[in-house]
Formats: sequence, C-alpha cells, structure tokens
Amino acid sequence: MRKFNIPHKFELITIIELYAQWIREGKLKVNSDWNKDIGAKFTVQDPCNIGRKSGSNKIVDDLRFVIKTVVGEENFIDTVPNRENNYCCGGGGGALQGGFPDERRAYGQTKFNQLKATGAGYVIAPCHNCHGQVEDIGEHFGGGWHVVHLWTIICLAMGVLADTERTYLGPDLAEVGL
Repeated sequence: MRKFNIPHKFELITIIELYAQWIREGKLKVNSDWNKDIGAKFTVQDPCNIGRKSGSNKIVDDLRFVIKTVVGEENFIDTVPNRENNYCCGGGGGALQGGFPDERRAYGQTKFNQLKATGAGYVIAPCHNCHGQVEDIGEHFGGGWHVVHLWTIICLAMGVLADTERTYLGPDLAEVGL
C-alpha cells in the first residue's frame, strides 16, 4: 500500500507490539518473580522480517521490553550485534522447508556462534521459522540451549502455562508454576 500510495484506515501492528502495550497498560499481568531464584538466562533471535525490514527498532525494542519484564532484566543476555543488525538465522524464506539442510545449517553457523557466545540456556524465538532453525542448528552444532516461543514465557510469567504446553522448556523450568 505504501508502494502504490493506496489509502487505508487501519494500522499494521505485530503481536509483539501488542504484548508490550498490554503489559504497559496492566492488561497482561506478568512478572519475573518466578525466575528470581532459578536465574535462567535468556537471549533472543530477532526475526528478519520484523527486525530489519520494518524500518525501525520499535518492534525489537518492544520485544526486549517484554522479555526483560517476564524473565527479569538481569536474566536477559543480548546478542552482539542485535536489533536491525542482528544475524539472520537462515530458516526464513522457505529455507527451513526447502530440503537443503546442509546448506541451511552452514548458513546458520554464524547465528549459532552468535547465540552460543551469549551463554544463555534459552533462546526466545518469536518467529516459527526462526524457532525451527535455531532449534535445529543448536542440536546439530551442540548449542545446549532450549528454544522457546515468546508466548510460552509470557504464559509462564502469568502463571497460566499448562503442563501440556511445556514441550520446549528444560528441566529447570518444566515444573515452574505447576
């Protein structure tokens, strides 16, 4: 619509921006108390389409606000580089499903090294393709981390994560809030 100057009466917004807004407004009642004693460390994979292609850092800044709010600021370890300069995981654009795992993993080695350098035990991946790729390269190259969806950690921080929704949690978090 921008390209062809098509008038519209709606705003395009991501769920990440809505999570941040709802937390700020008190509509999502989250806190990081569940992680105070555990001290589980988290990092994040900035999805390319919303991270670099959106034209601003607003979404990835909101992403960091949400993560720090739900895991504790002291338990978040950012990647270097990050935000609009973060490395692509190599799983998007059909690559994850494209049938060339050796090539995809070779491309993802840069992301693997970046994530490994954080020392975090958990990687939050708001994008489904990123989740699949980061999990795969972690297993393939020996990352030793768990990959979780953003909503999983939000639900954990709200105390509403069901026992059937804990597939991606490690043993340190598997029974939190049960």
